[in-house]
Amino acid sequence: MATKLFVGSLAWTATDDDLASFFSGVGTVVSAKVIMDRETNRSKGFGFVEMESDAEAKEAIDKLNGKELNGRPVAISEARPQAPRD
Repeated sequence: MATKLFVGSLAWTATDDDLASFFSGVGTVVSAKVIMDRETNRSKGFGFVEMESDAEAKEAIDKLNGKELNGRPVAISEARPQAPRD
């Protein structure tokens, strides 16, 4: 189990602070980042959260997957390494 989580289906209004406070209820958040489009500076609708331990990351998936953040149910899973670009 990895400590870095992928968070999908984010509301366009969600911020890094929203993510951090949403996940802080299940453990220590090391980092929380909503991915922004470089051109428009709007959210791409997903982000990443890093928890302090594997146990906290698993608990976050178990307890928060499908729960609402800013009015939208979020999809949480283990983050996978980024595929190499050509």
